[in-house]
Amino acid sequence: MNIFVLLKQTFDTEERIVIQNGEISDDGVKYVINPYDEYAVEEALLQRDQHGGTVTVVGVGPERTAEALRTALAMGADEAVLIGNDGLESDEYTVSRLLAAYLEKQSADLILGGNFSVDSGGGQVAVRLAELLGLPHTSSVTKLAIDGQKAAVERDAEGDTETLEVALPAVFTAQQGLNDPRYPSLPGIMKAKKKPFHHIAPAELGITDEAAAKTKRVSLSLPPQRQAGRILQGDYAQQAAELVNLLRTEAKLI
Repeated sequence: MNIFVLLKQTFDTEERIVIQNGEISDDGVKYVINPYDEYAVEEALLQRDQHGGTVTVVGVGPERTAEALRTALAMGADEAVLIGNDGLESDEYTVSRLLAAYLEKQSADLILGGNFSVDSGGGQVAVRLAELLGLPHTSSVTKLAIDGQKAAVERDAEGDTETLEVALPAVFTAQQGLNDPRYPSLPGIMKAKKKPFHHIAPAELGITDEAAAKTKRVSLSLPPQRQAGRILQGDYAQQAAELVNLLRTEAKLI
């Protein structure tokens, strides 16, 4: 099987968000593989080990994205592709167009990605990609079993479980619970240095200005600072009356 994994590099979830001049500052910030993409990488490795084939991780982003791709190689992926977007204003539309331009030239049996990225939380790229490639798509997958040219999947459906049978090739996005991602081993890290790593510019894919972002961020700000709690005085009736008054006059909720 030719398995491709969509991979994004995101802030470490432990990082503190700092906004400067309307932009998120990345000064000294640690970047990691998007946590949901780790489930996708692990599932790709499990399916490859069961059915044979290769796992290729594909990322769109600046040069620093190579670090996340090399981590996936150390986990066990066979090769990596970095599609550069330096100088190209991009959003989910742009990323999906770049991925589609690359993947439409490949012979993919299975495409996996994370359910969403922890930075933007859009969950759009895989859905857009499936549409561009004309492939079936299932999101929030918690179980994946492949038999020939069909895949039986279970997906998280807002607290319930939905079971589907999907013809391959197809696009799936991984939900937490699909598996337990492995840690890169020292031998894996050493082997990763010798695995194929391809750098591709948008122009090589025939993508230029028509893939420019379709959305524009108008503003960006942190949530308002939470106010300290308040202890109401008096008996229960007085407290209830004061609470209603505060909800009406200060919180503007009633």
